[in-house]
Amino acid sequence: MDKKNVAVVYGGYSSEFEISVLSGKYIFSIIDKDLFNVFEVKITKDDWIEVNSGKKIDRTDFSVVIDNTKIKFDIIVNVIHGTPGENGILQAYWDIVKIPYIGCNRFVSGFTFNKYYCNYFLKNFDINISNSIILRKNTDFETILSNFTEKFGLPVFVKPSNGGSSFGTFKIKRKEDLNEAILKSFVEDDEVMVEQFIKGKEFTCAVIKTNNEIKALTPIEIVSKNDFFDYEAKYDSKLNEEIIPAQIDKKTTELIKNTSKKIYKLLNCDGIVRVDYILNNDKLFFLEINSVPGMTSESLVPKVIRYENINITDLYTELINEKL
Repeated sequence: MDKKNVAVVYGGYSSEFEISVLSGKYIFSIIDKDLFNVFEVKITKDDWIEVNSGKKIDRTDFSVVIDNTKIKFDIIVNVIHGTPGENGILQAYWDIVKIPYIGCNRFVSGFTFNKYYCNYFLKNFDINISNSIILRKNTDFETILSNFTEKFGLPVFVKPSNGGSSFGTFKIKRKEDLNEAILKSFVEDDEVMVEQFIKGKEFTCAVIKTNNEIKALTPIEIVSKNDFFDYEAKYDSKLNEEIIPAQIDKKTTELIKNTSKKIYKLLNCDGIVRVDYILNNDKLFFLEINSVPGMTSESLVPKVIRYENINITDLYTELINEKL
């Protein structure tokens, strides 16, 4: 039987480009080359390139010509963090050219990418979320912002509503620092979310679906040496401690795992996602969901996959074959 052509797609147009490249390179390295023909596709604002040949991708059907042979990809493994691979744009395009892909569909990707709307959807299903407001560019938001801080106090988090990382995210303790933080967040997105600060411990939980079975992996406890788990702390091991398994009792472990599976089902997710939380006493608050989580060898999801003794090569073989 002919081997299927798998394209590992990475890069993108956002501030997370470099991490996406590292994630893509790692996933490319672990996919079984005996079972599949595996290609690397790097997407930038300037070009879409099949990396090893240096040839441009034909955007009419997402194919490439190498050595005078047209190669059509049978399936996409999407490892783009941020736009256009985490917000549904490429998923819609791949749907049009009829190429299946690993991960959430175009609607789910777009919806989960918007933190504000995702939060308020989940609130309808007894998922705890912190109070927040949405601010939009070129609008007078002083009154709504003032009312929010008067009601819920400081500190608050200021973050881009649409985003897959901690770029443009700030913890603000003084009212006079709010405007500068909001303007910096607007560099990342046209919508900025201001969110009530919830004190507590931070946890994350990876969720995977294979053979139509949804499985929540061991929760991870995150201890940041910065003021919060910001972009710098995420990718500098000296600035954070990732505790696997999280140092919590069985009841809390089950709460995190069951909540993560509930959220996965409610949002109709697919593939591998990661759900982030704050635990305030016994109350679990949803922070956000990452529909294309970091997948470098040192990222949280591959670490917990190794902890659970899951063979990541076999896992991706399953994910690919199911989609095919």
